[in-house]
Amino acid sequence: MRPKFADGMEEPVLKYSQSMMDITGTSTTSMRSAWIRRAVSRPEVSLVCHLLAAVFPPAFNWLVLLRGSIESPNFVNTMVALALAAIMVWFVMRKLRSYAKSRLLSYVFPVNFLAYAGALSAIAVFRFDYSAYQFAIGALGGVVVSFGLAILLRRAFQLQYVVAGGRTDEVLIEGQYVPAPPLEELRSYIEARRLDGSIVADLHHDHSSEWERLFAAASLAGTPVYHYRQVAEAQSGQVKINHLSENDLGSLIPNAPYMTTKRMIDIIISFALLPFCLVAFLIVGLLIKLDSPGRAFFVQERMGFRGEAFKMIKFRTMQERSVAGGEAAQRDDAMTKSDDDRITRLGKFLRKSRMDELPQILNVLNGEMSWIGPRPEATSLSDWYEKELPFYSYRHIVRPGITGWAQVNQGHVTDVTDVHAKLRFDFYYVKNISMWLDFLIVLKTFRVIFTGTGAK
Repeated sequence: MRPKFADGMEEPVLKYSQSMMDITGTSTTSMRSAWIRRAVSRPEVSLVCHLLAAVFPPAFNWLVLLRGSIESPNFVNTMVALALAAIMVWFVMRKLRSYAKSRLLSYVFPVNFLAYAGALSAIAVFRFDYSAYQFAIGALGGVVVSFGLAILLRRAFQLQYVVAGGRTDEVLIEGQYVPAPPLEELRSYIEARRLDGSIVADLHHDHSSEWERLFAAASLAGTPVYHYRQVAEAQSGQVKINHLSENDLGSLIPNAPYMTTKRMIDIIISFALLPFCLVAFLIVGLLIKLDSPGRAFFVQERMGFRGEAFKMIKFRTMQERSVAGGEAAQRDDAMTKSDDDRITRLGKFLRKSRMDELPQILNVLNGEMSWIGPRPEATSLSDWYEKELPFYSYRHIVRPGITGWAQVNQGHVTDVTDVHAKLRFDFYYVKNISMWLDFLIVLKTFRVIFTGTGAK
C-alpha cells in the first residue's frame, strides 16, 4: 500500500519512511546535512566566513610571514577595503538568494568581481596607499569561500512538509517535498523542537481547528509556516493566474518608491552609455546596409506603459517587406518563428547577442521603456493576447523593458500557450520588483548574451 498524507491523500513520490527519517534525524547523513544547512544559512555564520576568508590570509601573510607593521597605512587600507568588499559580497548573495531561480553558483564570480573591483576603484579615486599583493590574496580567498558556501547551500535544501487540503497540489507537482506526518506526530516533533524544516499548507482552506492550532504552535516554536502560494512562486518564479481574482491584483501593485528611483537609474545609465551607443549605431547601421538592402533601423508600434502604444526602435534583422491584409496578417507578420527565413545573415548574430535591442536606449530616455521590465509586444499581438488571456493588460502597470524576468527565464515566445507562462513570469516581476531582482535579471541577461539562449 502506498503511504498517505495526514488526512488520507496518497503520497505520490517519496517514501513515508524516508520522510520520517529526515524528520527524526535518525540518518547520520541527514543529521550532518541538516547541521551544515543550519550553520551556513545563518547570516552571522556566513558573514564571518566571508570576512575570515578575505581578511585572515593577507593579514597572516603581512604580520607573520613578512613581519610587517600593523600600523602601516598599506596594511590598514587593504584590510578595510577587503572587509568592506567581503561584506558587500555576503549582503548581495543573501539578497539574490531570496528570489526564485537564483542559481547562486552562477553569480559568485560576477558578484565578487564587482565588489572587489569596486573596492579597488574607491582606493584609486581617493588615492589611498594599499598593497596590491595582499589585496589579491584576500580577494582570491573571498572568491574561494563564496563558491564553497554557494555549493553547500545548493546541496542542502530545507525540507517542506506539505499538509494536504486545498490547492497544495500545486506545490507537490512543482517542487521537492515530503508529506506531513499525522497531526499528533507532527505536534510532538514541533513541541520537542525536532522538526527540521518548514510546514506548507493552503491557509485559505477550511482546515480543522486542530490543524489551525498546530499552525499557530509551529509559528510560536520558530517553525516557518508558509502559504502554498508563497512556496509555488518561490519554486517557479511565476505568479499563478489560473485562479487569480480581482482581489489578488492588489498584491501585484508595484513598489511605488522604487519605481521613481528606477526611472532615475534608467536615465543615469542611459546618459552614461549614450556616447558609446552612438558609435555602435554608426558601425552596426553601416554593416546592416552592406548586408542587405533597406533601412538600418526597424520601427514598430508596441504596447507600452499604462496601455499606451509607442514606436519602438531596434536594428533591422530581417529582410524589409510590406504586409498586406487584415489583422490576422499583421499578427502573423509580427511573430518571429524558429529559424525564420526572413532573418538576415547579420541579423542572426544581432539577435543572438541581443545587440539588435541596443537602439531602445532612445525609448528609455524618452520615458517609454526601462532597461528592465516586461518586453513590449507588437500592438497586433497585444490586442490578440488580451482577448485570449485574462488580466493580460495588467502587465502594462510597469514600463516595458529591454530585458526582463520572462526573457531571461523563458526566452522569445509568441504562441498563446507560451505567452500564458510568460504572463506568470511578468506578474512575478511586478509583484517582487526591487533593485535586487533587477540586479539578478542583469546577471541573468549577461549569461543569456554569452550563451545566446532563447533567441529566434
